[in-house]
Amino acid sequence: MKIGIPSEILPGEQRTAMVPESVTKLVALGAEVVVEAGLGALSGIPDEAYEKAGASVESNRAKVVSNADIVLRFHPPAQEDVEQMQSGSLHIGFLNPFDKTSPVGTLARKQINAIGIEMVPRITRAQRMDALTSQANLAGYVAVLIAANHTTKAFPMMMTAAGTIQPCRVLVVGAGVAGLQAIATARRLGAQVTAYDTRPVVREQVESLGARFAQIDVGETGQTDQGYAKALTDEQLAKQREAMLKFYRNADIVITTAQVFGKPAPKIVTKDIVNAMEPGTVVVDLAVETGGNVEGIQLDEIVDINGVKLIGFSKLPGRVAFHASQMYASNLVHLITEFWDKETKTWKWDLEDEIMKSCLIAYEGKIIHPQFQSIHS
Repeated sequence: MKIGIPSEILPGEQRTAMVPESVTKLVALGAEVVVEAGLGALSGIPDEAYEKAGASVESNRAKVVSNADIVLRFHPPAQEDVEQMQSGSLHIGFLNPFDKTSPVGTLARKQINAIGIEMVPRITRAQRMDALTSQANLAGYVAVLIAANHTTKAFPMMMTAAGTIQPCRVLVVGAGVAGLQAIATARRLGAQVTAYDTRPVVREQVESLGARFAQIDVGETGQTDQGYAKALTDEQLAKQREAMLKFYRNADIVITTAQVFGKPAPKIVTKDIVNAMEPGTVVVDLAVETGGNVEGIQLDEIVDINGVKLIGFSKLPGRVAFHASQMYASNLVHLITEFWDKETKTWKWDLEDEIMKSCLIAYEGKIIHPQFQSIHS
């Protein structure tokens, strides 16, 4: 069975879907691996490393895609790539299936089976395949480094002959995977950290990292079966903003990570809140790619509002592309291994398996995932 990995063509993307150490594992399964020339160039990985790991390097992108039984990639495929894939093949990668512009419908019509890696369930058996978590971890880490690079203040407390420098005050909004990593990173740098989440259940995790948990009562909240925060009502959002105002005013750095899976990010930081912040405050919005948590944020730009910097950089994990690629490739290998027939050295379909039922979106010419049938009908 041939596995093809084309280079990512999305502008600004430095990550890749496969690294040499993961190629070695696919080859050990009995797969033939073909990668496009220059696949890992932006992650600092030369073609020679892939060849040494057992892959063939192909300069013709069309051949990489058209000859593959399984195509692995990071972002949704371009129309041209879909047209070149063979019917009956399998595509695995992020598909953004909640968006009507996703190629899910096109893949189904072309008889290409498609797995959306973002739909891997958050269950114990699937933890090693959870690409959303692996990338969110790095996004939280990078967000703090970006904030540190743009603030005019030092992070740790310093006792000097000239006087004492007080620690930087960091506010993290949303204590999911990215938020917890942001807290941990800011604490390692010596900052004083406060965190808020609508889910009281995460308080213990926040405090275990050495941060203060901002306790705010907005009424009944909770989380989904997948562990994501449930969306708040407009009334709850208003109550949350009012109660959080004092924390925003007191922060040197604000990092927002609040997202609702499959929906636009909630607007939790209004223009009034931004105007209430002290000049010099730095705000990094990790939800900018799904609309942003902050009013006035602009994708891939830094906006200055009365001295407050709003940073809306996308693809944050790509700023540590080597390790982001390494983690994503590992996620893919674990998924493939889970459904690999060692006897025939081929992919095996198990439509009743809990993991496959969750992430298989298109199969044998139909969109079989019930959540997306109406979106891409």
